Amino acid sequence: MPSKKPSWCEKLNDSKGLPRVEKITDKMSKRWGTGTVVIPAPIEVDEMMRKVPAGKVTTINEIRSTLAQKHKATIGCPMTTGIFAWIAAHAAEEQKQLGETNITPYWRTLKAGGLLNEKYPGGAEAQRLLLEKEGHRVVKKGKKYAVLDYEESLVAI
Repeated sequence: MPSKKPSWCEKLNDSKGLPRVEKITDKMSKRWGTGTVVIPAPIEVDEMMRKVPAGKVTTINEIRSTLAQKHKATIGCPMTTGIFAWIAAHAAEEQKQLGETNITPYWRTLKAGGLLNEKYPGGAEAQRLLLEKEGHRVVKKGKKYAVLDYEESLVAI
């Protein structure tokens, strides 16, 4: 019998031995420089996303920077931080479906440059509606959407 796929909430709470700080390898150093990289635990990314109040936003890069400081690493891993934000978003929607109201406000976490994340539940369109409901102005940038003057609403976490 095939095993049941883990729920988004189960994925969020499965730290798999993370966080972990590793030396930046030769292959990675071409892009990220030298030093160390922190690979965060999914729940850590979720906790930071939860700290963003209504009317404010943060970016994946802000979260990465905070994680790096927290773990005394040179950088926060761009790949896993992005993936864990995606998992946190889907876990929040899963909780919402179960009737929970205190969910992670994932729509307040933007990509670099204030871009909306089309991989979040409902895509960029759903994120746009949630952000506009909180007073943000969302504009189209080429084929993507971005929060206008997002820097003015940026919150340090």
